[in-house]
Amino acid sequence: MEWYHFNGQKTDLPLDEMVEAAILRELAAGNRLKICIGSDSQVKGEVTEFATVVVFLREKKGGYILFSKEKSINNMSVRERMIKEVSYSVQLAYSLCSLLDRYDVGLEVHADINTDPAFKSNTALKDAMGYILGMGFVFKAKPEAFASSYCADRVVH
Repeated sequence: MEWYHFNGQKTDLPLDEMVEAAILRELAAGNRLKICIGSDSQVKGEVTEFATVVVFLREKKGGYILFSKEKSINNMSVRERMIKEVSYSVQLAYSLCSLLDRYDVGLEVHADINTDPAFKSNTALKDAMGYILGMGFVFKAKPEAFASSYCADRVVH
């Protein structure tokens, strides 16, 4: 996967090295850091575009993101698309969790799934929650899931 800064500039290093460098930089500056990972998707005709973000939150001092995009030609139901979004986020969280544990950095996985049953995405809520919690991660859904419903949303639109 290729990773980019929010301004569109491609990162030079692999993601794990970028994350470690960011952690070291923030800790050296005296900042407490938490990382939130989320994904969102947008259907554009026959193509579904997915975006996954890593949000670096400095306690009381703002934050910044890295993102990656991927396209799929598959025609999926809303439920399948929501689970695929969650899968991208969980895979990324899993790949970074030992690094984050080493530096005692908090991690949340955000799902762009509405907790209100009136919305179509709600059909995937129980599965997504079980998947994320079952992997041992902190789970957030809408309206608290800003990494997916705000940050990743901005990348795919």
